[in-house]
Amino acid sequence: MLGANPLISVTPGLMIWTIVCFLIALWVLKRYAFGPIQKLIDERRERIRQALDEADHARAEARQLLEEHRKLIGQAKSDAEGILTEARKVAEANSRRMREETEADRQRRLEDIRRQIEAETRKALEQIRAEVADLSLIAAEKVTRRSLDDADHRRLIEEAVGELDFSVLEKVD
Repeated sequence: MLGANPLISVTPGLMIWTIVCFLIALWVLKRYAFGPIQKLIDERRERIRQALDEADHARAEARQLLEEHRKLIGQAKSDAEGILTEARKVAEANSRRMREETEADRQRRLEDIRRQIEAETRKALEQIRAEVADLSLIAAEKVTRRSLDDADHRRLIEEAVGELDFSVLEKVD
């Protein structure tokens, strides 16, 4: 066999040495290469698992925060509506109180004006009575051509005033 390839031919000594070298290489690789490589792969797998767990935890926390945020927004809206309702009630109460105070002030002023009118009316009637009395005295003196004493003055004044009808003047509305 001239054409036979020496690499294909079976040589038992070479085979044994090849297997021994292969086993030594396998042992060295397993001891110094596969172990640390597998350890690195396991560590990386653990870091990835932890990162995924943290991401799941962060997602759950984000959902919880979103739900709390929505609750707070709902509560804030409810509080705002309550505040608006209370503000409307206070505004209505203030408006009603202002109307009542304005009406009470108006009534008080009207009553003051009525009292002033009545006082002025009484004052004017007293002045009219005094003027009538003075005119009566002057007319009586001219008629009798003499001066009257105090008793005559009073009697004449009372008669003149008694004859006058002041009720028409007192009925001022």
